[in-house]
Amino acid sequence: MTRISRGYIARRRRTKMRSFASGRARSNLTRTMTQQQIKALDSAHRDRDRQKRNFRSLWITRINAVIRKLWVSHSYSRFIHDLYKRGVLLNRKILSQVAIFNKNSLYIVSNKNMIFNES
Repeated sequence: MTRISRGYIARRRRTKMRSFASGRARSNLTRTMTQQQIKALDSAHRDRDRQKRNFRSLWITRINAVIRKLWVSHSYSRFIHDLYKRGVLLNRKILSQVAIFNKNSLYIVSNKNMIFNES
């Protein structure tokens, strides 16, 4: 029986897989290419969750640094607790942007609500 060349369809499929692989054997051998594709997609799926975690910890670190520098509160946890008690609905991403770009606004946000709730 004669060998049939699969033509352009198989070649097109393999060139799509090559985008996930780099290196000598990984980009030339089909079996290792598929393994590399599976590994790349798995890493991408895992790191999407990890990226969310990293950003949240970055925001918390920024807020904590500004809070301690401006003497807004003694600690990050106490600051967040006070905001939560007063009903301020700002997430950590927005609070960190306020802390970076306009530090005085963070001080105003923390103190205004205290005055507002007392009266």
